[in-house]
Amino acid sequence: MNESRYDSIRGSVNYSEVRCVEVAVIGAGISGLAVADQLIRAGLSVCVLEARARVGGRLLGSPFDLGASWFWPGEHRVMALTQRLAIETFEQYRIGDALIDDIAGLQRYPGNPIDVPSYRIAGGTSALAAALTADLPSGTLHLKQPVHEITSELHIAAREHRWQAHHVVIALPPSLAVNAIKLPPELPEELTDVAARTPVWMGDSVKVVAHFKEPFWRRDGLAGAAISRRGPLAELHDMSGPGGEPAALFGFVRAASMHDDIEFEIREQLIRMFGTRASEPIDVLIQDWSREQWTVPPGTYGLPDYAKFGHSIYQQPALAGRLHWSSTETAPTYAGHIEGALAAAERTVTSILGSCVVKN
Repeated sequence: MNESRYDSIRGSVNYSEVRCVEVAVIGAGISGLAVADQLIRAGLSVCVLEARARVGGRLLGSPFDLGASWFWPGEHRVMALTQRLAIETFEQYRIGDALIDDIAGLQRYPGNPIDVPSYRIAGGTSALAAALTADLPSGTLHLKQPVHEITSELHIAAREHRWQAHHVVIALPPSLAVNAIKLPPELPEELTDVAARTPVWMGDSVKVVAHFKEPFWRRDGLAGAAISRRGPLAELHDMSGPGGEPAALFGFVRAASMHDDIEFEIREQLIRMFGTRASEPIDVLIQDWSREQWTVPPGTYGLPDYAKFGHSIYQQPALAGRLHWSSTETAPTYAGHIEGALAAAERTVTSILGSCVVKN
C-alpha cells in the first residue's frame, strides 16, 4: 500500500474520544448524502465525514454547474429526488441550429443534432446536495475531516476524531479511496486492484462556463450547441437558466490541453464561433477537475479502463458485509451520472438495512 496523503497528520491528533455510530459514510457527494438521508430516515445513527469544506463532491456551482449538469429521461431516481425535495427542473434548451467548427471554417448545421432531450436543475445540481444536507440532523455532517485509516474492526481515523461503526460506506471514487486511505489488510487483493484502476468520472475534464448578459445566440437562431475540431473547447452547449436567465454557454477542455493562456484562447474561440457579442462575457469560469485533491488521486490521471465502472466486485460489500462502495463509478447502470450515484446509494442502503433486519 502506498503512503497516503494523510500521513502528514498522523500522530498529530489526540484521539481521546471514540465516537460510535451504526454507519459511517465517507464522502459528502450526492451518493454519500443520499445514503445518509435514507439510513437516518430508517432510524439508524449516521455520521458523514467529508474532506472538503463543502458538500456536493462533483456537484459544484450555483447557478452554473461546474461539475455534473444534466439528467436524462428514464433516470427516475433523480427525478423522484427533485420532486421530493421540491427542486425545480427544466428542459435543456435545444431550439435552433448547431455549429461545426473545423479547419475548413465555421459551418451552420440546420437543426441541433448535438443535444439530446435532457433536464437541468434550476440553480444548479448542487441544489440537490444542499437540500439533502439541510435535512440531516445536527451533528451528522463533519466537514474538513479527511479519513486516513479504516481498520479491520471498522475504527475510522479522521483529522480530528476517531469513530467506531458497524458499517462503513466509502462514497468516494474507488481509486481515490485506495490512494488516500489505509484500508483493512483483509480486503481482497482483486478488490483493491480493481479500485486502483477504476477511472474517476470527470477526472480528466476541465469545464468552462462563459456567463453573458443575455443569450444572444438564441436570437440568431442558434441552440448554443457546437462541435469544434480547432478548440480549445471541443464541444459547447447552452447553460442558461430557465427562460434564458442567467445566460451562459459551457464547454469542455481536456486537462492535458491546459496552459497559462487557455482563457485567452477560449475567449478567442467564442468570438470566432458566436461573433463579436461573445467578446465581453461577464465572467469565464474554469473548473479543472484533474487538479481537485479530493477527486483525483495522484498517479491515476488519465486512467482509460472505463470497463471497470460498475464492476461486479463493487456490488457486494466486503468485510463480512460491513464495508460498502457507493459512488457513481461503482454503479452497473448510469455510471458517471447523478443517477448512477443514486443507484449506488440505493444498493448500499438496501444492503445495510437488510443486514440490520437479519441482525435484529
